[in-house]
Amino acid sequence: MAGLETVAIMTVVASGLRLALPILITGVGATFTERGGVINIGLEGMMLFGAFASAWGATAAGPLAGIAAGMVAGALLAVVHTVATVRFRVDHIVSGVAINLLATGLVRIGSYRAFGTATTSGQVPGLRPFHVPWLGDVSPLLLVALLLVPLAWWVQHRTPFGLRLRACGENPLAADTLGVNVQAMRSAGVLISGLFAGLAGAYLVVELNHVYVEGMTQGRGFVALAAMIFGNWTPHGTALASLLFGLAEALSIQADVAIPYQFLEMVPYVVTLLVLAGVVRRSTPPAAVGTHYARGEE
Repeated sequence: MAGLETVAIMTVVASGLRLALPILITGVGATFTERGGVINIGLEGMMLFGAFASAWGATAAGPLAGIAAGMVAGALLAVVHTVATVRFRVDHIVSGVAINLLATGLVRIGSYRAFGTATTSGQVPGLRPFHVPWLGDVSPLLLVALLLVPLAWWVQHRTPFGLRLRACGENPLAADTLGVNVQAMRSAGVLISGLFAGLAGAYLVVELNHVYVEGMTQGRGFVALAAMIFGNWTPHGTALASLLFGLAEALSIQADVAIPYQFLEMVPYVVTLLVLAGVVRRSTPPAAVGTHYARGEE
């Protein structure tokens, strides 16, 4: 009996890790844009566009090409968000909503042209997994995602780039006075978040599902933002929060209870709301996040 319980627990943990990865990758990327001072709720759209592009790229030239295409797609929408918020000083929330709507339209048109239908692709080839004891076959992207967490922390806290980026999110006037190009640093932060969101979308297609389906991100971009807030805008905190949400989703899938499945599907989102309600007042966002700044202004 104990052996069966151990197997069941490890099955849930392995499933939770797989389900947490797109949230983790996107959330860690979000720390770059918000540490720089730009709110990016367009991560959902960037992830969705990355998922479509990865399906197209993987179908045409293999999984690695699909991953690259997904990251490029996410970065392209990040450029749009950057131009709107940093260059033309559009409200960050409004721009993010527009990005999500734009992505929804683009993937429908692109899917129809690429796959002959607006809602789904054919089977998408994936990377060859490697075996890990107790966890089974694991995607190489799992290792990449886990390495991204300490790498992101090191970049943000131990490099000149990271110090300048965080300065732009805390006090852009002081950063400008010291010679930091605030607009360039903020643009870089948004671009990194788009690359990460596109990678997360590629993971959904190339590794998790092996098919593109319309709306397959299912709000994971917003959950990633919640994980970032829960993690207090730090890569390691965001990663831990992402694992919590992934485990909640895994438990909702594995649960063997006599209730409608729709209620089980609500579990990850209910957990997200409860977590945010409990920690949002105690979290400390960057002081200048969501604000606009033009060079030389007081």
